[in-house]
Amino acid sequence: MAKYRKKPVVIEAIQLNKDEESIRKVLQFMGQIVDLKTTIDQEKFSNYCHYVNKRGLTIHTLEGDEVATIGDYIIRGIAGEFYPCKPDIFEKTYEKVGD
Repeated sequence: MAKYRKKPVVIEAIQLNKDEESIRKVLQFMGQIVDLKTTIDQEKFSNYCHYVNKRGLTIHTLEGDEVATIGDYIIRGIAGEFYPCKPDIFEKTYEKVGD
């Protein structure tokens, strides 16, 4: 059996946290439009954030839908796809290369 080494690739990632600002940044990172110009939109967004905190954020990946929970990293892959990664796996696999 042959052995293979993973090629070094620089990826972009963001961590999903509980607060509304974090969730907004994750959605924007994934190309979602987050418009909070009115009180109604803010109330809907607050309800959505509450849902994400309880149930997670569904991400459509190349392998099907996956759920990112609070603390997970959202990674943009080399083909522009998104997928969640648990913090312990992320920390063992990736290291920061700059800001």
